[in-house]
Amino acid sequence: MRKLTFGMNLSLDGYIAAPGDDLGWSTPSDELFQWWSDRVGATDLALYGRRLWETMSSHWPTADQQPGATPAEVEYARRWRDMPKVVFSSTIGTVDWNSRLVSGDAVTEMRRLKAEDGGPMDIGGATLAAAAMRAGLIDEYVLVTAPVLVGGGTPFFTALDNWVNLTLVETRTFPDGVLLTRYETRR
Repeated sequence: MRKLTFGMNLSLDGYIAAPGDDLGWSTPSDELFQWWSDRVGATDLALYGRRLWETMSSHWPTADQQPGATPAEVEYARRWRDMPKVVFSSTIGTVDWNSRLVSGDAVTEMRRLKAEDGGPMDIGGATLAAAAMRAGLIDEYVLVTAPVLVGGGTPFFTALDNWVNLTLVETRTFPDGVLLTRYETRR
């Protein structure tokens, strides 16, 4: 059975995007960017909701060809293109960049993917991750918390019907006071 991880940058007050989908507060340090890049390199399959897919696919497929692209950005762009991806959406018709589209029931498909043999899966996108949280499918939560309060926006966590007990497995501090915490779900 595959492991499913939900990890994102978030504000101290728990938002992955400020009002208006503003992400200006979450620019990573070089060290944190490398950590995310290494994570992409180790991910066997990424699951994306439509909005995050549109954000990522509008930049990373050609980011390594942009003037002034850093070696780290070139590496991330290559890793992102090479990583297999599943995009969940009922409103877009096609995806590319080593991706396939699922327009049916997301929870059913995520359960099927988890049951397969294979390496770790990451899930991204607040709406998709919320469905996985409510269904009890997430095995690990990775919170990369920036020392900023944005006051609203898109929350990292969704409302749940039941408690989810977690075990802290890692903490790490990055430049600018950014704190990584990893928690495994206790089953």
